[in-house]
Amino acid sequence: MLNLPIVMFQYLLSFSLILFAQTAELSISSPQTGQILRGQVEITGNLDIPNFSSAELAFGYSATNPASNWFTIQTFPQPVKGPAIAVWDTSRLTDGDYILRLRVFFQDGTSQDVLVSDLKIRNDVPLPTNTPTATPTATPLITTPLPTSTRLPDATTLTFPSPMPLPSNPASLTVPSLYSTFGRGALIVFVLFGIFSLLLRLRRN
Repeated sequence: MLNLPIVMFQYLLSFSLILFAQTAELSISSPQTGQILRGQVEITGNLDIPNFSSAELAFGYSATNPASNWFTIQTFPQPVKGPAIAVWDTSRLTDGDYILRLRVFFQDGTSQDVLVSDLKIRNDVPLPTNTPTATPTATPLITTPLPTSTRLPDATTLTFPSPMPLPSNPASLTVPSLYSTFGRGALIVFVLFGIFSLLLRLRRN
């Protein structure tokens, strides 16, 4: 009777491990097959599985045999709890079709692979955009109006205002003012000349 609880506990533990192994499957959820990639690509999936020993994320060319041409992106000495497990820098890769591989090594020496094929790297090509389709519009009906009689306006006489005389320019000089200014200047010159002559005579004496 004492062994019954132990047997039940072992049974429940085994059932839990089996259930956990079924739910915690190795997977890559993004990117998906046929997806167009560019720049920094986040890789999501599940890497937290039982009996984990190590893992490796790598890529290869779809046009060649990927079995001999794998390039490591990242290695995992410990399980990674996702959803994001790594970042793939595709900016230095030539545009083309690639394949992605996630390989897990278990503690018993076995391994398991998850492949995502037909990944299209397009760093030098603009992404396609959805062009909106033109919606048909109803053609408007064209109606021709009937001619109507128009009344010509009565003749009107146009009147223009008389020109206004321009004001006199305050800076303009008249002939009398010119004579007066010239006379004053001559008188001043004559007086200065007399004073200068008188000073010369006084110095000589």
